[in-house]
Amino acid sequence: MEFKLITIIASFILILFLITLSWTDYKTYRLPNKLTFPLMLFGLLNGYITNKAIESFIGLILGYLIFFSLEHFYKVIKNKDAIGRGDAKLLAVGGAWCGWIGLPYIILIASSTGLIAVLLFKKYLLKSNGHIPFGPFLALGIALVWITNAYT
Repeated sequence: MEFKLITIIASFILILFLITLSWTDYKTYRLPNKLTFPLMLFGLLNGYITNKAIESFIGLILGYLIFFSLEHFYKVIKNKDAIGRGDAKLLAVGGAWCGWIGLPYIILIASSTGLIAVLLFKKYLLKSNGHIPFGPFLALGIALVWITNAYT
């Protein structure tokens, strides 16, 4: 298996940003635009370099729309917030980096690990407001799907 330098550099950038975003979301319940937007652009650039620009662009748009739609649907049904807009942006990052085909796997990994973590570590994750930061689980899903695609 040949590891290309561009893939190693891209992986380093992605993982570094995902760790930073995960920690920030865990501590503040925020996924700042100053981190998610550059990561979206790096994902699109990586898609262009690897001749997967269309898959990256569709993934970015679709990733954002999936959680954006869920957010609005829940707001209409329950009249309260559930999914944050930062989560939609982070899923857009996943789509930009992993392509639209990676989105179901990212969501599956994030949802599964999030559920398991809440069941096992509820007192550490569930804050007094009843919210759970979902960003770290999305970041894990993105990282696993990226590594699986990039290095196999």
